[in-house]
Amino acid sequence: MTSTANRHVDLRVAVNPVLPGFHPDPSIIRVDGEFVVATSTFQWFPGVALHRSTDLVDWEALPHPLTRRTQLDLRGVPDSGGVWAPDLSFVDGLFHLVYTTVQGYNVDGFYDTPNFHVSSPSLRGPWSDPVPLHARGFDPALYHEDDRTYLLSVQWDHRPARRRFAGIVVQEFDRSARKLVGPAEVVFTGTELGATEGPHLYRKDGWYYLVVAEGGTGYQHAVTVARSRLLTGPYDPDPAGPMLTSARRPDLPLQKAGHGCLVADEDGRWYLAHLTARPVDEAGHCVLGRETAVQAVRWTDGWPRVDGGVPATTVAVPEHYPSTPRPPQSTGFHTTELGPQWQTPRRAPDPSWLSLGERPGVLRLRGDQSPASRHDVSLVARRQTSARAGFTAVVDTRPTSYQQMAGLLHYYDSSLWHWLHVTHDERYGRCLAVLTCDLGTLRDPLAGVVVPWPDEGPVRLRAEVDRAELRLHAATATGPWRRIGPVLDATLVSDEHAARSAVAGGDGTPVEGFTGAFFGVCATDLTGQRLVCDVLDTAITG
Repeated sequence: MTSTANRHVDLRVAVNPVLPGFHPDPSIIRVDGEFVVATSTFQWFPGVALHRSTDLVDWEALPHPLTRRTQLDLRGVPDSGGVWAPDLSFVDGLFHLVYTTVQGYNVDGFYDTPNFHVSSPSLRGPWSDPVPLHARGFDPALYHEDDRTYLLSVQWDHRPARRRFAGIVVQEFDRSARKLVGPAEVVFTGTELGATEGPHLYRKDGWYYLVVAEGGTGYQHAVTVARSRLLTGPYDPDPAGPMLTSARRPDLPLQKAGHGCLVADEDGRWYLAHLTARPVDEAGHCVLGRETAVQAVRWTDGWPRVDGGVPATTVAVPEHYPSTPRPPQSTGFHTTELGPQWQTPRRAPDPSWLSLGERPGVLRLRGDQSPASRHDVSLVARRQTSARAGFTAVVDTRPTSYQQMAGLLHYYDSSLWHWLHVTHDERYGRCLAVLTCDLGTLRDPLAGVVVPWPDEGPVRLRAEVDRAELRLHAATATGPWRRIGPVLDATLVSDEHAARSAVAGGDGTPVEGFTGAFFGVCATDLTGQRLVCDVLDTAITG
């Protein structure tokens, strides 16, 4: 559960972002007195993050719905590929989830974006195997009206010299047969902001309201609302302009506001869940990635609007909303499976590389490919949720080759990370080393200096992030902490650095990153001997 120890819960105020750290593209619903949000997970497994709340203040992480390889195969997907913009809905006693699994994408060419549908009678599962829908675009969403359901999505035009974001498409979905039927119609092509995506549809007072994201996912991001008397349009945008944006407002603490989804409670109070980001320096680096915030919505002249059209850092919550129960917090690894705070890039946990039972109370990793791989990486990580944060991992590992490494990662994707690890040196034996990966290029912040380490006993490793600065430390099981290496650039693991890297690469890849910073433990073994790294304990602060 997200910590709220520093929040004035007695005042019934929700503090934004309500889901701090990498939680983008929220889809929000209200069922049985609870708000539920689904967010994108991209290349991280298991797929789709779910959180529930009764009061919009405290949020409980639920099990991920996409937990099986038959539901989600992420091996080899590009960085910032994988699960995009899931949409959660509920009708006739069944939860429906539609999502895109991005297998490949190129800003000036094809997007390989198959879309899928799964369902479950409970948020805790079991969720069905997926049914394929279409691959004409991305950001699918379901709209239910009486006994009929419609699928909305972006249509992508790959043809040279064409408008890539080719409009919002609607097609009927037979939810009993779980298949699309009838023609697909373009119902809205967007405003002058461009990059129209992330559609959600609502009906109120005889109007259909289409809520979309526009302006791209960066600092020009916005939420636009258009309405029509007919489901199939034409849709006219709100003459007042975007419902929400942070564009041209560098003074706001919440930036990149966009990709919104509406929800109403039983008393007719409306809210907007949307993504946002918090820069850590004047250059605008957002290390935490894109986060989820909520705003109060008022209806004015037949339009849903947010006060001032800008994101607020706090939202008043009705006194009668019950507090969200706080389940016991699990510590350590005294469980049979990883908790929902832990994820793995692209790879489903299985006994070939991860075990929670071979050594009771310990997470055992077996070394595999390097953290630069897009396939079989033995990496377990959790989100950084505060600009000032610390992560400690106690590892027990005994490498015998420089090609065996295990330790703590500050990680964005396969091409952007800092790694403090235990390895082996031919002269000194067990030692510590640091590697930085910047667009696939490895650098040694220690400039060739070897840090010998005792051959026996666990190693405590710690990363401390202070906004744009990263400091690494190590200690023996009982000894004092020791700084390892210089101050490192924490903004390397940010959307903005990923964007610059893509441009510099010149390989046609997209010019934005979509994830956020993670702390984790990775074990690599290129010798084939499958180095064992036992993670005895972890702790996170901030």
